[in-house]
Amino acid sequence: MIIESLLDTDLYKFSMMQVVLHQYPAAQVEYRFKCRTPDIDLVPYIEEIRAELKALCRLRFAPDELDYLRTWRFIKSDFVDFLGLFQLNEKYVEIAPAAAGNGEIEIRICGPWLHTILFEVPLLAIVNEVYFRHTSADLDLAEGRRRLQAKVALLRDTPGYEGCRIADYGTRRRYSRVWQEEAVAALREGLGEQLAGTSNVWLARKLNLTPLGTLAHEYLQAHQALGPRLRDSQVAALEAWAKEYRGDLGIALSDVYGLGAFLRDFDMYFCKLFDGTRHDSGDPFAWGERVLAHYAANRVDPRSKVLVFSDALDIPRVMQLYAHFRGRCQLAFGVGTNLTNDMGPAPLNIVIKMIRCNGQPVAKLSDSPGKNMCEDEAYVAYLRQVFQIPASQG
Repeated sequence: MIIESLLDTDLYKFSMMQVVLHQYPAAQVEYRFKCRTPDIDLVPYIEEIRAELKALCRLRFAPDELDYLRTWRFIKSDFVDFLGLFQLNEKYVEIAPAAAGNGEIEIRICGPWLHTILFEVPLLAIVNEVYFRHTSADLDLAEGRRRLQAKVALLRDTPGYEGCRIADYGTRRRYSRVWQEEAVAALREGLGEQLAGTSNVWLARKLNLTPLGTLAHEYLQAHQALGPRLRDSQVAALEAWAKEYRGDLGIALSDVYGLGAFLRDFDMYFCKLFDGTRHDSGDPFAWGERVLAHYAANRVDPRSKVLVFSDALDIPRVMQLYAHFRGRCQLAFGVGTNLTNDMGPAPLNIVIKMIRCNGQPVAKLSDSPGKNMCEDEAYVAYLRQVFQIPASQG
């Protein structure tokens, strides 16, 4: 059994789920799986993935897990009470070979947002672990340990980087659950305070680390169907978040429509209200320069704000960004696959993205076109027009 606890997911799933419970309990959504790595045949593993899904859907939150969630200052008691009754239901998930017959598989998740939001992260972890247990069953973990220790030594022992801190963001594409636990424990041992925490709630609890995360792309995408009108959807999403958390969990995600569209909406009010912004696509150096200039233009001291970098990072990239921006703002780095699936075999680039909400298409048009995902080309064209998004982004 790959997933043994419903806490084995990323923190932002719980923070978004609380907003859904309080503000959008009737919303209906659809998610779709995509393997961006070419020539990967996942069809032979469908039955095993289904069996793991069944096991996932038998899990419930244990009383001590609920007690742990109650210790978080931003989690409300009624949400924890709801989780005490919660159970994932496999009727909302369909897994089948792709119609094209090319080795790809289709995973579709359809149902109430409140009851499907927790599927994404564990399902991706299941697909990864099932795939690697079959394709690299005899893998010697010594190589993964060697690579991990080299990363620890590089960050820890390079003069001038004592203040550079990283966090583990690697649950979705990890080699295995056991390896992620070993890797994060090794990071804690080797880096000390340079390990800021982990996005994985189960590991944060087990290893006494800080759980990290705020919101994901699906939250802003859903507001394309939930907001008062499409053009105001990004503003509505940020205001709904502020209503829920009253200044807590204040990191805004900037790349659902591209940085230009984000900055047009992220006015002086939001600049002052939110603690910072997160980068997840496009050139991180150019992004950071534009965001810092935007803060200054809105009479906000950039040194009081956090820039969070989380797009396909490795340790050398983290160190380059730290050297470039240190002293000009506060910095945070979330490193994912490079920490939890750098074992030798190439990791899978797999995602599960929301594609519909309340029967309407939703889309992400980021600063990295390869990350875009929508099944309705007419809607994408309309979205570009509304948010003045260049065609190169979609």
